[in-house]
Amino acid sequence: MNTTQTSNTTHASRARQHNRRAGFIRWIRKTHGWIGLWGALLGLLFGTSGIWLNHRAVLKLPAVAQQRTTMQIAVPDPAPPNAKEMGLWLQGALNLDSPPSIRVEPARRVAWAEPATAGSAQPSMHMQPEHWSFRFGGPHSLTLVDAWAGNRSVSVRRTDNSFLGTLMNLHKGVGMSIPWILLVDTLAGSLIFLSISGVILWVQTSRKRALGTLIFALSAATIAGLISVRL
Repeated sequence: MNTTQTSNTTHASRARQHNRRAGFIRWIRKTHGWIGLWGALLGLLFGTSGIWLNHRAVLKLPAVAQQRTTMQIAVPDPAPPNAKEMGLWLQGALNLDSPPSIRVEPARRVAWAEPATAGSAQPSMHMQPEHWSFRFGGPHSLTLVDAWAGNRSVSVRRTDNSFLGTLMNLHKGVGMSIPWILLVDTLAGSLIFLSISGVILWVQTSRKRALGTLIFALSAATIAGLISVRL
């Protein structure tokens, strides 16, 4: 193989490498843009509510308007025999649209403090009945119900939020359904990809790598320092 053929082969190899690199950068840039578009609205929501949550005290931002009500309601006779039946009854009694999420604490023996008597200074043990917790609603309106198996009444707490309160609950995931949680998971995954792809694009297209490396190192050191302080 003569010098000309060797030079042509080297040139063709470099051209292929350049084309592969250029194609990869184009794919990263397009994907970066589309994923950024997907998460733009959620990012705006979380960014706005996050600033409000972080600085509401310092900036004296308006308080989140909430209307709270507490009441006791009597259970029917005979009472629902289990937590699931109690949840269905509560849904109808409180005129709520969707069934609740339910948490059941099983019955257990607990120490019960009683007035000390002669020769009996130790607390006695009693069987605590099942405790049922019900959660209805979502970020705009949340109803919590506490019930003890065998009691003739249950405690109901209802919170109605303003638009801002709803926005805060969306940010924190309070009372949210599984579809919303999965949607937020896609935003979290998008942020991970955008972070990685952004670094890749910068490394592949920018010539000021020393300055970029310094900025990235300072950012990582700041985050690590804040995390270590919190821990």
